Amino acid sequence: MALIGDMNTLQVIRQADFGVYLDGGPDGDILLPRREMPKGEACEDDDWVNVFVYLDSEDRIIATGRTPTIRVGEFASLKVVDINRIGLFLDWGLSKDLLLPHSEEKRPLQVGDYCVVYAYIDERTRRITATAHLDRFLDRTPAQYSVGQEVELLIVEATDLGFKAIINSEHWGLIHKNEAFKFLRSGMQERGYIREIREDGLINLSLQPQGQVLRETLGEAILTKLKNNNGRLELSDKSPAPLIAETFGVSKGNFKKAIGGLYKQGLIRIYPESIELL
Repeated sequence: MALIGDMNTLQVIRQADFGVYLDGGPDGDILLPRREMPKGEACEDDDWVNVFVYLDSEDRIIATGRTPTIRVGEFASLKVVDINRIGLFLDWGLSKDLLLPHSEEKRPLQVGDYCVVYAYIDERTRRITATAHLDRFLDRTPAQYSVGQEVELLIVEATDLGFKAIINSEHWGLIHKNEAFKFLRSGMQERGYIREIREDGLINLSLQPQGQVLRETLGEAILTKLKNNNGRLELSDKSPAPLIAETFGVSKGNFKKAIGGLYKQGLIRIYPESIELL
């Protein structure tokens, strides 16, 4: 049985002028149009092809060799490409755009805007549909993270406190403003770390490793960078925070602590505009 809204490996069972038909099991034969065939893959009888399965504009099950930006059960930031009375249409990399009904819109959007959405199958129509109301698809299982654990983040929106982010496609978390040492915007995917799991269940995040791990890894990264740059870097404790973040992906405060530690170990000299290996 083919899974609508996901990638499937299906067998070619017969040819047609306009494409090939794949064995869809109980769903019947599924058309893979010639223009949608996977590039570089054979599509002769009995061949197996990797395809994405969805419904076309006439609600027929159809396949494509393209890989969409989002699948059912996933979150992604998608661009609004059209709006009509039915809803908003989002670019997800396929010839048929993804529908975001007006009822699933969280804030007013215009063509050209990006929006973080979740893809699901509408039970009534079987169509793959997007929603910007994310809460009902998150925090459905207890969080089992540990402080300092590395996680994948999808930045969703700015708030008065910082930035809300989705953790590993499962839970809400918050990056406080003092932890947002570099530019962030909705839709960005970042590597993050669990900073705190509060008693009320809320999760605070960091964009940097925590504690001793950060000090050790950052110190090693600085020394490696120095060795690769003839023992000198045009960075110091007075350098702009954005430049430090761009170079090492850490806050200015943590960078200052790291070079201070290297200085105390007698490994570097610190100058107003640079640091040097001893």
